[in-house]
Amino acid sequence: MLTTFNEVDMSNIMELRKSIGEAFLKKHGFKLGFMSAFVGASAYALKELPVVNAVIDNQEIVYRDYVDISVAVATPKGLVVPVIRSVEAMNYADIERAIIKLGEKAKSGTLAVEDMDGGTFTISNGGVFGSMFGTPIINPPQSAILGMHGIFDRPVAIKGQVVIRPMMYIALTYDHRLIDGREAVTFLRKIKQSVEDPRSMLCGL
Repeated sequence: MLTTFNEVDMSNIMELRKSIGEAFLKKHGFKLGFMSAFVGASAYALKELPVVNAVIDNQEIVYRDYVDISVAVATPKGLVVPVIRSVEAMNYADIERAIIKLGEKAKSGTLAVEDMDGGTFTISNGGVFGSMFGTPIINPPQSAILGMHGIFDRPVAIKGQVVIRPMMYIALTYDHRLIDGREAVTFLRKIKQSVEDPRSMLCGL
């Protein structure tokens, strides 16, 4: 296992939540969160780089044409990892709805085995506990895991000027037998690009 890191400027996604948050809540009955942006970005990046969504099965590499993302959820009885199915066909509202449904089942202890079986990729969000930086561990038999962390105001250089921006460190731990460094870094940069500017997914960039 190896881990590569990057950072995400959360300014645009925070502004998106602020500008459409009220309308989103009114239409769907729940708030637009940050997790849907990362789940959606991950699905997009997994389709662009299918090797990250693949798995080594005995001596064969198995590629999947679907994206089932496991999302780590903390419960009073410990960590569980329910799966959001067919994320590649979902928009932000669909993802939020699925996260809320699985979260409620996790907290009530009603998750079934099939709710946690068969994910192709995992996202772990240590940021909800205040984590600034960390190295996630792959959820076997998957080949990679994305680690999200807390959002903190930090000075960054933008067009030659030092400004304060809400920044998040992200990490990708991957199976180096299957995924090389170029693919891992490209994947993580695709996540960064898609979260910082969701228009890039709409335009297929």
